[in-house]
Amino acid sequence: MEEHVSFTSLIVVILTAFLTPILLKKLRLSIIPVVVAEIIAGLIIGKTGFNLVQPDEWITILSSLGFIFLMFLSGLEIDFSVFSSNKNRVTLPSGKVEPNRFLVSIIVFGFILILSFVLSWLLVLFDFTSNAYFMCLVISTISLGVVVPTLKETGIMKSGIGQIILIVTVIADLVTMILLAVFVSLYEGGGNMWLLLLLFCAGILLYFIGKFFKQSTFFETLSTGTVQIGMRAVFALIILLVGLSEQVGAESILGAFLAGVLVSLLAPNREMVRQLDSFGYGFLIPIFFVMVGVELDLWALFSDPRIVILIPLLFIALLISKLVPVLYLKKWFDWNTIIGSGFLLTATLSLVVAAAKIGERIGVIDNQMSSALILLAVITCIVTPIVFKKVFPLKQVASKTKKVNVIGANQLTLRLPLELDPNLFNTTLYHTKQEKLEEGIGTNFEVNEVDDYEIERLLQDDVFNTDVLVVTTGNDTINAKIASYAKETGIDRVITRIETSKLSAELKEKDVEVFSSLLSAKTILRSMIETPDVAKLIIGQENRLYQVNVQNNKYVGMMLRNFPFMGNAIIIRIFRGNESIVPHGDTELQLHDHLIVTGSKESIQELRNALS
Repeated sequence: MEEHVSFTSLIVVILTAFLTPILLKKLRLSIIPVVVAEIIAGLIIGKTGFNLVQPDEWITILSSLGFIFLMFLSGLEIDFSVFSSNKNRVTLPSGKVEPNRFLVSIIVFGFILILSFVLSWLLVLFDFTSNAYFMCLVISTISLGVVVPTLKETGIMKSGIGQIILIVTVIADLVTMILLAVFVSLYEGGGNMWLLLLLFCAGILLYFIGKFFKQSTFFETLSTGTVQIGMRAVFALIILLVGLSEQVGAESILGAFLAGVLVSLLAPNREMVRQLDSFGYGFLIPIFFVMVGVELDLWALFSDPRIVILIPLLFIALLISKLVPVLYLKKWFDWNTIIGSGFLLTATLSLVVAAAKIGERIGVIDNQMSSALILLAVITCIVTPIVFKKVFPLKQVASKTKKVNVIGANQLTLRLPLELDPNLFNTTLYHTKQEKLEEGIGTNFEVNEVDDYEIERLLQDDVFNTDVLVVTTGNDTINAKIASYAKETGIDRVITRIETSKLSAELKEKDVEVFSSLLSAKTILRSMIETPDVAKLIIGQENRLYQVNVQNNKYVGMMLRNFPFMGNAIIIRIFRGNESIVPHGDTELQLHDHLIVTGSKESIQELRNALS
């Protein structure tokens, strides 16, 4: 008779995963990453705490799928556009020219790897571990899942030092995952090393197949409704590469990670990435992290004096392995920037958890060491981002002025440098030498001339080195080509004028912001007829609409009724990610909220000063 499987433990785990972020929000513990809180919650309901969960077949399967999907999303997080070299190196506050980001990142990671190996041998020498190669991989890992949100939250992602931190993290993620797979293969006999090449060759083949199908118009018709061929293809790719990894004797997580890297290289639209994140972090991954906490037995862990000493030693080793290599950047950056960067690079999570699980499975470490490594990852995720925010000179690095490059000078764009607030935007116009400006515009505006609108020419003139790119030439095809390329290079905001509905739809899928001169004029005219007072807000000079971004941590979580700087300003709307919120007195401000406000210029400026 088939054994009955109880769902009680699964219900406890699911409810724990559901309630954890709610409690974090209520207790205002935003400094703790949600995945870390899930491990802590698992400790409470697991062996360390009330022992409410007994692992069964369902939990094991879902937890394993969560682990695989976590590795897939780790690969998907890698943005390969960061490897593009920065041609226009800015002058730093120190007066020195910014270094080549990619080159210094490689040098820094090289030092990290070498120093990690030295520290690992010291741990072996003092009999804290038996395998220096495995411990080297653990010490050299850096968590993309912690570094990327921290850089975005603090607003320094696009700065020079922010990009260096990001590139070092991306290189560490790629290299340590590959080296971990190679280590496991060698440790288990090394006979299947050549099969790893087969796995990577299969990945390359699947990339070209995916690229072909992505460009096929036939598959575009299957990407909506109940078919969702893109999502089906992603899950088929994950299962295929995970299965192939197991067949060649590699770890399943290598196949999942490779699948994520391939999807990232294929540049999926932002909506698909959002759906994959929602599925992973909304269902499977929380189960995995809760179960990591459930299986940790801290009482048994701390009963061994050797482990009690090892955890702080490993934490110190992690700090040394990152703080010493970043000293190479001292010739360009100040001490606070260097120390803050070193602490953020010390954060580690997913790969250490993966390495701990794999190391325990193949017998290179025991259960206590595996638990110690996971606990160490939790500690770094809590401590290092906090220290980073305290030490790093955020206000010096995060520029308040955004660079706006406009391609195509016409009646619509020529006055932008005069009308945009110079304290917020630095605007530059580009126009071809052959094209004459539209009649009636005049020649009193500063316009940078380019030979033509070819991508290579624009790259030579460094047009794509910008925060916001506006493309408004008189040709829809040229606009679409430039806008698509700009988005692929990693520019956050690309705005273009397109009058063709088909091109407009294609660009919107790539997250390009599209407008039509004809449709905009029709909308304004209709608004003037139907709702004249609303039209006055849009086109009037007095009491028009402004956008103010929340960048000051001091007011995060504060209710609008308690906010002291409103003056003669009214908040009409709050945009938070993909949400559009109608504000009221109990609405709490959150970091990176976009407030749509109206009021006097003095009140708006006071509001900007308070929230910046």
